[in-house]
Amino acid sequence: MSSDNPLLKNINTLKGVGPKMSEHLSKLGLYQIQDLLFHLPLRYQDRTRIYAISSVEQGQEVLIEGTVDHCSILFKQRRMMICQLSDNSGTTITLRFFHFSNAQQKNLSKGTLVRCFGEIRQGHHSLEIVHPEYKIITEHSPLELTDRLTPTYPSTKGLQQKTLHRLTAEAIKHIEQLEETFPDSLRQKYKLMTLAEALITLHQPTPESSVEQLLNTNHPAQQRLIFEELIAHHLSLRKFREYSRQIKGVQLSGNDNLTNRLLASLPFTLTHAQQRVIKEIKQDMQQSYPMGRLVQGDVGSGKTLVAASAALTAIETGYQVALMVPTEILAEQHFKSFTEWFEPLKLRVTLLSGKQKVALRRDNIENIALGLSKIVIGTHALFQDAVTFQKLGLLIIDEQHRFGVHQRLALREKGKQGDCYPHQLVMTATPIPRTLAMTAYADMDYSVIDELPSGRKPINTVVLPNTRREAIIERINAVCLQGAQAYWVCTLIEESEALQCQDAEETLALLTKNLPELQVGLVHGRMSAVEKDAAMHTFKSANTHLLVATTVIEVGVDVPNASLMIIENAERLGLAQLHQLRGRVGRGTASSHCLLMYQAPLSEIAHKRLDALRNSNDGFEISRIDLEIRGPGDVFGTRQTGELQFRIADLLRDQELLLTIQEAAEVIIKKYPEKIEPLIDRWIRTDEDYVHA
Repeated sequence: MSSDNPLLKNINTLKGVGPKMSEHLSKLGLYQIQDLLFHLPLRYQDRTRIYAISSVEQGQEVLIEGTVDHCSILFKQRRMMICQLSDNSGTTITLRFFHFSNAQQKNLSKGTLVRCFGEIRQGHHSLEIVHPEYKIITEHSPLELTDRLTPTYPSTKGLQQKTLHRLTAEAIKHIEQLEETFPDSLRQKYKLMTLAEALITLHQPTPESSVEQLLNTNHPAQQRLIFEELIAHHLSLRKFREYSRQIKGVQLSGNDNLTNRLLASLPFTLTHAQQRVIKEIKQDMQQSYPMGRLVQGDVGSGKTLVAASAALTAIETGYQVALMVPTEILAEQHFKSFTEWFEPLKLRVTLLSGKQKVALRRDNIENIALGLSKIVIGTHALFQDAVTFQKLGLLIIDEQHRFGVHQRLALREKGKQGDCYPHQLVMTATPIPRTLAMTAYADMDYSVIDELPSGRKPINTVVLPNTRREAIIERINAVCLQGAQAYWVCTLIEESEALQCQDAEETLALLTKNLPELQVGLVHGRMSAVEKDAAMHTFKSANTHLLVATTVIEVGVDVPNASLMIIENAERLGLAQLHQLRGRVGRGTASSHCLLMYQAPLSEIAHKRLDALRNSNDGFEISRIDLEIRGPGDVFGTRQTGELQFRIADLLRDQELLLTIQEAAEVIIKKYPEKIEPLIDRWIRTDEDYVHA
């Protein structure tokens, strides 16, 4: 591409783009004029034709035209202006305004001809539009229709749609200078539009363009860009994987003495799946480059023990291990498990927590720096500047989707010894369909613990309205008097830990009063670690029949005698969290039950979630439904971390393309390697950060 290409010029060279607007545009990632071409519309509005009022439906965004029948101001819960509009189709529609001036009321007087645009909603008595865009029509000021669909762009405060429309139109004037980075042979093979054709269609769709196709993201122009973006994403992760294999890693090959001693002390044997994954990890850690392996395993499949085996291999070779988890509760639970396993082996386990007193935290950081702490467990606090490792050989990350790739790479950088990097083991209890995982984590090797320990029985899940509370309390009484134990999980308000804990305390009082023969305990997030440990120990020792808890018990709690769980307000939680909570029962030999109690009426999404739990114990099936309901953004943590940010592609929606994408990417790697960098540069803004983090 020529160096004087106008598309490569700074965006502030466009007319009307001063320092302030340039700052707004930079927030959207728009720096060069070319960036405007790839700043794609979120949706489209059809202002090319006027709809008859009788033909419009709820949810549509439409342009209508009619005469004001009457306009009045009402004082109900708030002051509002209501206008009735009719056309020659014989139907009326309501225009509702909450913010208006006296001049607006005067302009919208009876008999005024108005053209307005907005979303059709169902009002109390008729269809309505709330705060429509509108213009008054007179014989002296007739209005013309637009000749194309109107795109709506992602924007930011201080940046209007009309500004983005104007700037994009300027960029399109130079679109012939845009380089076609995708190989022509592949474009023809997969029957894809040219890049310029696709972009012009998306920014300036003609009235003949299918609004339905554009809104559903299956227009040929969108498919062209989706295909290219997914390939660029795949190539960038492959590039990172290739880079990772070129850097040096510490070769860890212990004699398995510590692992064998740990396994011999356990009251059970490993499953075949655990043994297979441990072998794969051990082989990885013996290589000359750093391991990057993702281990998937459903709730209760024994991932933590697999991680412990890997940690012992590193420790035996003379290195330290860091275990990073997303929450302090999970860090405390892992600390407890690893202490039970490692202290008999004379290995120091250290917990690094933001809640620790200054003196203890200082001592812990010193022990880490001196190499006295063999395994260090904590949240993202592990990669703060104050924390330095003497000799970090293995980094274990639990629930990878809660962390961004940059956090993971920052911790890897802390473990760098000279020119050697530590190995990385990533674990998740969120089962991801294989094709999806191979795309989302194409930079890593992939293992699945697809077997639960023997003796595990499926959990019987029942969905009940909270009007059945008394019957449920009676059932708890009967079950616990027969020797079993139960959880009652409170999920009153997910966003407020204080209110959740208050609700748990009120529930404790209610259940204690109604179950006088039972010992009822309490654990919630506002209790100190000592208080939580004491409550859990009492429950685990069977001195408490029923444990009232908030969602702090989602992870790490293992009480084999607990065979009944009640989850209150289950409709408030996501599928993954409900599945994790349910996994706290069914850990013994007795038949186990989970009662999902809900507050009616249920939303459609909540109904789908509860049905999925009732019908399946399979984490992979539940994950598939979770992806359908929520999309991969939430499941993989996009919204929290900035990872997997696509401009137009969607891993769930476009998953049928993924095998084709992998096939096409292989062709580019082998036949068109010169296309790799331009494709990545165009679509993946953070690629260099991945490689050089």
